[in-house]
Amino acid sequence: MTSDTRPLRADAERNRVRIVVAAREVFAAHGLSVTLDDVARSAGVGVGTVYRRFPNKEALVIAVFDHVLDEITTLLDKTAADEDAWRGLTGLITAIAERQAADRGLFDLCTNADFGQADRIAEHFIPAADSLVARAKAQGALRDDFAAPDIGPLLMMVAATAEMTRTLDPDLWRRYLALLLDGIRAGATTPLPGPTPTHAEMQTVMHCSSSRQP
Repeated sequence: MTSDTRPLRADAERNRVRIVVAAREVFAAHGLSVTLDDVARSAGVGVGTVYRRFPNKEALVIAVFDHVLDEITTLLDKTAADEDAWRGLTGLITAIAERQAADRGLFDLCTNADFGQADRIAEHFIPAADSLVARAKAQGALRDDFAAPDIGPLLMMVAATAEMTRTLDPDLWRRYLALLLDGIRAGATTPLPGPTPTHAEMQTVMHCSSSRQP
């Protein structure tokens, strides 16, 4: 989305597409801490060309990820409707983990309030997660002391593992996700320590953690 919705000349539209494609690749590889100069260099255009189409990085981030967030919303709706709540819950966690492992920018977007999209994600994620967790417990598949706000930190742990082991084996994070998912199954014998966090508390913690990253 840009501030100028008038039809673009053919050359201007080509530049816009080049910028968005380059930004998607740069964000996926390096996260959202990159600059518009980095994007311009990757796109092979001057930074002034980037600014003519996108007044700031937030506008470019929205243009790059808008369709991705729509896909995540569709995923949330699909998994929340699964009659087998455990399958829906683990499918949701796995699908988001896959996307975050492949795209550092998406992880940053989900945990960083600066780009104004974390709340958009939470608006759809929280009701879907609450429903799946409640139904999975009712179906006897999920441990009773697991709470929907625990999903965010679980995903952050998997994302950190994916980042740490990327050069060793880009799929090694799946091993640790499997261990984590087995740990939240019904029948676990070690009670979880500490109070159950709320969604609001975990959103605050995740946003603060992201803002401290270089």
